[in-house]
Order: sequence, then structure tokens, then C-alpha cells
Amino acid sequence: MSSASTPTAVAVARPAGRYAVYVAAVPLRAPQGPAQAMMSSAYSLCLWDLQHFMVLLRPDPARTPTRAQESLVFDFQPRHPEDALAAFSVLSRSKIPGVVRRRRLRRIPDRRSWFVGLSDGDAADAAERFSERWPTDLVVGNHDCRDYTNGLVEVLTGQKRVLDALRSAGRQ
Repeated sequence: MSSASTPTAVAVARPAGRYAVYVAAVPLRAPQGPAQAMMSSAYSLCLWDLQHFMVLLRPDPARTPTRAQESLVFDFQPRHPEDALAAFSVLSRSKIPGVVRRRRLRRIPDRRSWFVGLSDGDAADAAERFSERWPTDLVVGNHDCRDYTNGLVEVLTGQKRVLDALRSAGRQ
């Protein structure tokens, strides 16, 4: 089992208190040209299976100093998502190197993000531990951003298969 860390070291503030847990969807990244245009169109049309999913943690504003209120984002994607070889591997459902990303976000997006529950004060640490143990060989449809999102949300909130629940609720 291999594990990848963030390409650049970033100190992540971990405020005390509860975290609101969100799932967000963004367009899949693809090589420039027709593939990228197709992914953007799929996202615009809300095609559920052609979106990239991630987990966002927002600290409780009532218990967090203003400067530490940035949300934390955790996701799993191909190491080089815009590489043509990655696109071929995705289509053939072959293993490709993946990377777990951790970063900050100033605010939760207004579109295509859904509140899925609350987690206790060590949610950032729990997400870090989960991410460190996550196997980074990516296989679309078998071990990808959806599996990562479902697994991390389950660790943080106890809710299983959150993406299935959101999809069946029509939250596209």
C-alpha cells in the first residue's frame, strides 16, 4: 500500500470544536482539447458519474478565531489528471498512480456542495489519518474519488454510502 502526501508542505490549522462536513462536486480534469470540453459539458449537465467528488470540513464559526475559519478540503485524484496516458487508463479501467490532496478553501461553494453531517473536534486529525492510510493506486469505478469520499464521510459522520444517498435524493 503506497501513500502520497501533499506536493507542497502546508500547515493546516486545526481549530477546536465541531466541524460541518460537506461533499462537493467539481468537473473532472482531463487533457486539454475535446476531452476537457466533454468533462466541462458533463459537469454543466449534472451528469453524476462524470464529476469529481471531495470532502470539505468547515470549523464551527462560533468556536473558531476568524483567521482560522478556512475550510479544509480532502480529495483523491490521478497524480497527473490532465495527462493523456491517465485518460487512457481511466477509459480502460487500469491502475494509475493517484494522490490524496489536502488544502484550504476560504468558503464552501454555493453550488454543488451538500451538508452531510457534523463531526467532533478531531475531524481534521481523523481525515489526515484516513488519508495517510488510503491506498493511492486509482482505478476509476473501483477505487476512485467516490470511494474516498464515501469512506471519509463514513469515518467523520458514520453515514455510509453518502454519494448514493445524495444521488437518490436528486441532489445533482
